[in-house]
Amino acid sequence: MRSTVPPPLLTIQQGEAARRLLSHVASVRLAGADAQLLAVVIAIRAARAGSGNITGQDLDFLRLGDTPAAVAELASLGWQFAGDLLDGDRETPVAVTVPGLADALPISRTARSRVSGWITRTLASKTVKKASPSARLAALFLAAHSSNDRYGAVPPELPEHCRAALPELLDRGFLAELADGRYLLDEDARRLSGMHPRSHDSTALVRLRWQAWKDGVSPALRRHAENVEHCPLCTPPLEQVASAFMRPAVPMQIPLRVRNAYGAWKDSHPDRGPHALQFAAAFRAQHQHGPSLKQLCEGMGWQIESRELRSFIVQRLITNEWLTNTAPVPWTLRPGKAAQTDRTPATVLSSSTR
Repeated sequence: MRSTVPPPLLTIQQGEAARRLLSHVASVRLAGADAQLLAVVIAIRAARAGSGNITGQDLDFLRLGDTPAAVAELASLGWQFAGDLLDGDRETPVAVTVPGLADALPISRTARSRVSGWITRTLASKTVKKASPSARLAALFLAAHSSNDRYGAVPPELPEHCRAALPELLDRGFLAELADGRYLLDEDARRLSGMHPRSHDSTALVRLRWQAWKDGVSPALRRHAENVEHCPLCTPPLEQVASAFMRPAVPMQIPLRVRNAYGAWKDSHPDRGPHALQFAAAFRAQHQHGPSLKQLCEGMGWQIESRELRSFIVQRLITNEWLTNTAPVPWTLRPGKAAQTDRTPATVLSSSTR
């Protein structure tokens, strides 16, 4: 083994910029790795100004499975391509304008350039360049969230298809270890890490940012946030609570496949509304806050892995007034107007167990 650990390519601030970029792309409603990989490359170039250039050669470098579909998917979200990226000259830059990106990713000019170079280096690394698109996208996430001398934790926003591809990164040698949601970059990949040893104490950083956020919100919102944070029944990780409250709200776009899945699901759950209402009332009586979407679905015994489907189910319950919430504040689900006013929490709790 080598006696020294190579210095990372990114500074602490540039590593934070890389993680913001990846979190932003993960929040955009894109179907799979091809569109997400393309979005990462375009978004870092368009950060700050809202517009960036990409060439046909850049597309070739990305080795996407279905390049036309990826371009079409971004275009369907309003990303504006000022030229023929697919069939035009491979060396001619095509400007891409991404509405709202300049505000969403306020990255400095230097950080933008360094992160763009880091993306290229990571995707071109020996153990990554011939991997599947999902594995290559996962490599960016894992590199950005680890330091060059410690284990990293798989980030919660990592897309599901990337999670499924993690064993591929282990087999190819990008990862030295992978188990129980933790991983270690292989020695040759550690220079790509986006965190420094002193920035790796994420809990301390989260606590500072969380406290600053609480100091800046209303007393009512702070009380609610601390009810969730200190709930003795949920005992949620601080990082999970802080992330849920502090991340910017993203408009929910429901793909047709999710709507179709909901149609099939609701037919087998005809009493979903009354039961969800009862569960929400009982949960609030016990916890002093509402359930999360996942807690609601798990508490109801609905085995639903898709976050999009869970979100749409709850959206429909709210639309039909079985539930209500204080969007976009998390953990605020509660009985809606359809609730029977003569039901006490104790009665609801009893009936919800039947």
